[in-house]
Amino acid sequence: MSVAVPASRELAGIAELAARATGDRLRTAFRSRPEVDLKRDFHDPVTEHDRAAEETIRAVLAEHTPGSVVVGEEGGVGGGDGDLRWFVDPIDGTANFAVGLPFFCVSIGAAVGDELVAGVVYDPVRDDMFTASLDGATCNGEPMRSRGATCDETAVLVTGYPNAREMHRRGEESLRRFGSLVNAFATVRRPGSAALTLAHVAAGWADVAYGTSVNAWDVAAAVLLVRQAGGTYLPLNGEPGGHDWEAPGYLACVGGFDLDGSVIADVAGLVNAGEPA
Repeated sequence: MSVAVPASRELAGIAELAARATGDRLRTAFRSRPEVDLKRDFHDPVTEHDRAAEETIRAVLAEHTPGSVVVGEEGGVGGGDGDLRWFVDPIDGTANFAVGLPFFCVSIGAAVGDELVAGVVYDPVRDDMFTASLDGATCNGEPMRSRGATCDETAVLVTGYPNAREMHRRGEESLRRFGSLVNAFATVRRPGSAALTLAHVAAGWADVAYGTSVNAWDVAAAVLLVRQAGGTYLPLNGEPGGHDWEAPGYLACVGGFDLDGSVIADVAGLVNAGEPA
């Protein structure tokens, strides 16, 4: 099923409405040190605000796109059985949100069949709305172009690598690979939100992003943002024939970056050749 550009723009507008509907609650709760529950383990926190924000988003999406399917981090799969699927992360960067670090976001991506057609990443602290449709990518309504450094020596790399699972699986080898990145890049940062990091690559505020443990709701919107802004997004460790947003790893960079000549290509290739992240 093909989606026309006007329909894509309409879906992007609905995603913006849903994301903004969470803004007041998240800004009010930010730096209140909310109680934290754990999901998989102590590296995977959740708060009442994650759940409440997702409920708000689901209500908006249901009102404007009845029959659509919502795949949410906190509420699982719900809604109807239509061709339109929404991928929702109500707070990407919960660990940051919970302690008062201002780097987290709301991520909402829309797919029809095998195609990503719309997506938003909303930073409620800064009130920045990154929006992608089949017509391009914008930040607060202004067109975004993913441009920046062209080589490692002048580039800012943003990554969550290595995380606890990689350390458990590969130990010292993970640290060695991370050390090679620290040596090669001008700066390496670990801010803690894949979706917002990728939005910054789309905007040209960061040059390269690398992750190995993400879910579809983390990256569905950001995949489209990066690509529509002229950057590169490569899925890593996905299943053969699977969708790009379903792959558990990614490597993204601004347009014009020499990925083939970068140390990150070797590191990502080594990870890609090993066990699934």
